[in-house]
Amino acid sequence: MNPAAILTQLGDKATSGKALPPVDQWHPAHCGEMDLVICADGRWMHEGTPIGRARLVHMLSRVLRREPDGSYCLVTPAEKVTIQVEDRPFLAVDCSRVESDSAPTELGQAEPQPDVWQLVTDQGDVVRLEGENCLTLSETPDGLWLPEVPVRFGLAARLHRNLYYRLLESAETHEQEDGSLTLGFMSGGRFQILGQLAADEVEV
Repeated sequence: MNPAAILTQLGDKATSGKALPPVDQWHPAHCGEMDLVICADGRWMHEGTPIGRARLVHMLSRVLRREPDGSYCLVTPAEKVTIQVEDRPFLAVDCSRVESDSAPTELGQAEPQPDVWQLVTDQGDVVRLEGENCLTLSETPDGLWLPEVPVRFGLAARLHRNLYYRLLESAETHEQEDGSLTLGFMSGGRFQILGQLAADEVEV
């Protein structure tokens, strides 16, 4: 099967409306592997050739999920095929801060709520950094520890290099008991970590 055949099989389930197809509710038979790789830089490669149609990539991304064993699959109601992902399937490419409204307290007074930053992925997902959706550090294929954020269906987005450095410019530093430093920013009342410096890396 090729990528275009998957969309033909799905028909309107993948292309109609803004709502995502319910791939978490589909449990078809596994039909093997497809020679499709999502590269660490965001490119989708089919049989060694980049998929040049942005709309095709976007539609395929809507039927992608991660399995409990850590593998990545494209899923339709009829079948499931495994693909390869070098690092994370999405890249967070932009961000904006959403100012929160005040919430009433038990005494009827308005209490300011923490501002929330939201990220936008290369496939158009909007992720609010609050609650369980927070930045965590994980190791890249190059051995670097960089932030990622959960998106949907077990999938995550790595911060694009440009966005990462943009956020670093206004990052706060928190000193830990062991002398190390964490770098990050507040969103949704939680500290969103961008990186860490070990105690021996901190300039005195």
